[in-house]
Amino acid sequence: MEVTAEDLGKRSFCEAVMRARLPKAVFKELKKTIDYGAPLDAAIADSVAIAMREWAKELGATHYTHWFHPLTNLTAEKHDSFMDPVGDGTFITEFTGKELIKAEPDGSSFPSGGIRETCAARGYTVWDCTSPAFVKEIPDGCKVLCIPTIFISYTGESLDHKTPLLRSMDAVNKQALRILKLFGKTPAKVTASVGPEQEYFLIDKDKFNQRLDLKLTGRTLFGAPAPKGQELDDQYFGVIKDKVSHFMRELNKDLWEYGIPAKTQHNEVAPSQHEIAPIYGTTNVATDQNQLLMETLKKVAERNGFACLLHEKPFAGVNGSGKHNNWSISTSDGENLIDPGKEPEKNLQFQVFLAAILESVDNHAALLRLSASSAGNDHRLGANEAPPAIISAYLGDQLADVVDQIIANGEATSSLKGKVYKSGCSVIPEFKMDATDRNRTSPFAFTGNKFEFRMVGSTQCIAQPMMTLNTIVADTLCNFADVLEKADDFEAAAKKLVADKLREHQRIIFNGNGYSEEWVKEAERRGLPNIKCMVDAVDYLATPENIEMFEKHGVMSKRELVARGVVMYENYAKQINIEAKTMIEMSTKQIIPAVMKYEGTLAASVKDLKELGISADTQMEILSTIDTKLAELKKATAELEDIVAKAAEKEDDPKAWAKYYHDVVFAFFDTVRKPADELEKIVDAKAWPFPTYEELLFEQ
Repeated sequence: MEVTAEDLGKRSFCEAVMRARLPKAVFKELKKTIDYGAPLDAAIADSVAIAMREWAKELGATHYTHWFHPLTNLTAEKHDSFMDPVGDGTFITEFTGKELIKAEPDGSSFPSGGIRETCAARGYTVWDCTSPAFVKEIPDGCKVLCIPTIFISYTGESLDHKTPLLRSMDAVNKQALRILKLFGKTPAKVTASVGPEQEYFLIDKDKFNQRLDLKLTGRTLFGAPAPKGQELDDQYFGVIKDKVSHFMRELNKDLWEYGIPAKTQHNEVAPSQHEIAPIYGTTNVATDQNQLLMETLKKVAERNGFACLLHEKPFAGVNGSGKHNNWSISTSDGENLIDPGKEPEKNLQFQVFLAAILESVDNHAALLRLSASSAGNDHRLGANEAPPAIISAYLGDQLADVVDQIIANGEATSSLKGKVYKSGCSVIPEFKMDATDRNRTSPFAFTGNKFEFRMVGSTQCIAQPMMTLNTIVADTLCNFADVLEKADDFEAAAKKLVADKLREHQRIIFNGNGYSEEWVKEAERRGLPNIKCMVDAVDYLATPENIEMFEKHGVMSKRELVARGVVMYENYAKQINIEAKTMIEMSTKQIIPAVMKYEGTLAASVKDLKELGISADTQMEILSTIDTKLAELKKATAELEDIVAKAAEKEDDPKAWAKYYHDVVFAFFDTVRKPADELEKIVDAKAWPFPTYEELLFEQ
């Protein structure tokens, strides 16, 4: 199955399709909204709806849906038919501008943090015309037109990830334009863009179906290490297996048809782990595409006999998965505002934006940490595979040198240049090397003309971290503009502001090894927060200062922020509760019965040997070890049941409930897992009740 240029956008109501199918005047008005953020003229909706309906029908669509991102990290959709009865037993095809613009899903059946009650059901989904609609094929060949939307409550608060994201994009646009105007530039718009790299695991589907923990929680709750892991470094960028390569080709075809520009694919560090990365896109479009990418990964995997695992840490002892969100802001004139150019020491505009970003990251490190927090990502952050939980920014040698000069002297007069590489091999061409290295241990790293936010978890909707980043940068740009707009000598004021802010926030810059224990001590000395888990991070969301900031820029209200915190607490508690109950069930119904059965077989063998007058000391020793470990497992499982039962006492207080699940329930998991994993090492492999790490990771 080959991917061709004709595949790109085949199932996307993209600009080329709109230009071909919409009346010129309608297309022109719609483009104003998409390109420049002009208010949408509702009068054109009927024309767009008719064209969209006919295009979707030609692709085989019989239904349409408003497609949105509730606070679940998943997407949601309710399908309505294009066919409407007319009363005489016949039907007409109908899809109006009103139906395109607005729909009314149940606002009480999704996480809302108290904004909606069970009895208060009305909610609205509203068309986001800046993100292309697409036709998705669902089981049995049925096809549905998916219309990207926001999701709000009857009382107007956002119940989704996209609404605050779009508001944050407006905030960045507004404040960046103020700064650019001072430099004599007047682009129509500034847009935040992102390219999210997505990591995932592929394992055999049949083996996946034999693991209750993988099916219900996305990660293994039991499992002894395989004899081989990732220690040989032979998986990363290794030769892609034929079966996986076929999966990737089919995946690329589906993604290209959706208009998702998949660009890069390779094996990742852990066995059976892979990565796919798209070309940059506008942040809200890239968010939609990443959600669709995750869904498509799972569907294509199943068609190819795989299960796709998106959990941040599906296997203990090997690398987990994340998203590396490459973020930048650019003008409608095509200028990347985070590009230092050839002479960053002279590029005052870049220096202003760099100083603003560094101040934002330093002042709001806790918010950034929270934006990349989840129950799954807690397993990954801080391990030698992902950035630490401590927020810092990596600049590289070139920018670090420029910053040092500005801090010391008020301005920079030179910058490091890349060297010419000479291999010593006559057949190898020379080339100019970059002026700076990369740092994979940094949570927020400058990589040439963008920042790479590396902390985000692989299951997360990227809207939350991108909304946070947009908002904090917009706030700092606003503060900068307030100062610089009053300056008599703009250039002198801008240079002074940059120098002052870099001195004030230089503690956030760290170019070293973020995995080292020395950095943890150094970060503490610098006063940088080290927030160990999601539950501890949620407190920072709705502080008075952050409420003021989010409300000032119209991104989220106090009620929305408080509700988000409640949702995060509740999601954490519920997820750990599911893991705990799954662990109890696997221990009680699978591991303990299997080990008891094997123990009986071994005991019978001991009896037979003794009857034959043969020593059974070795067998007795093994039997005794198994019995001891089995007793430990049974005791620990019973204790976990008691601990989980007591959690119900905390349900009325979301924070206390989540904290109990973290500090008590989750903390007890290893007590149950340890004897089970030790039993796996000594029980006959044929007697073990589910596939082991060796089978899961090395039998694709």
